[in-house]
Amino acid sequence: MPDEMATAEAPPRMSSPSSTVHPPLRLHTRLRHGVRRPHNWVQLFKFCVVGGSGYVVNLSVFAVAYKALGVHHIAAATIAFAVALFNNFWWNRHWTFGAHGAREHHAGFQAARFFAVSIAAFLVALGILQLLVDNTSIPTVVSQAISIVAATPLNFVGNKMWTFRRIDAGPA
Repeated sequence: MPDEMATAEAPPRMSSPSSTVHPPLRLHTRLRHGVRRPHNWVQLFKFCVVGGSGYVVNLSVFAVAYKALGVHHIAAATIAFAVALFNNFWWNRHWTFGAHGAREHHAGFQAARFFAVSIAAFLVALGILQLLVDNTSIPTVVSQAISIVAATPLNFVGNKMWTFRRIDAGPA
């Protein structure tokens, strides 16, 4: 029976007014509170600077693969995404979200989450690219540029709220 006692849940504590636990906020409430905090706008600016460097890397690799090497636009977009992904992860981990504890957390878990968020944003961008290539006369490289910009908000929110979210240490 001692083993059952060791695994049993602790009884709920009586809470004082200063330690009241609040239910989690809904997403729209968190977003509303988030846009009112200046550090979030600084992070967004840094994220866009990092994204700008990744954007240049992505478009450069895409243009070389598509125009110079004759690679299909979907394959060229995939190659460009992979090259830019590593650049963006390092800079976001160390500069954009680094001051808010990102460097103190396990890089492997963050990399996996960053990759998952980036894949989701990439798939959205790829869909937009394909729509633009199939349905407009916009040049393919310009269509790639537009698709990346269109997927950026999804990428930022996913990385801010999941990949590099601040994890406060709870009570010991």
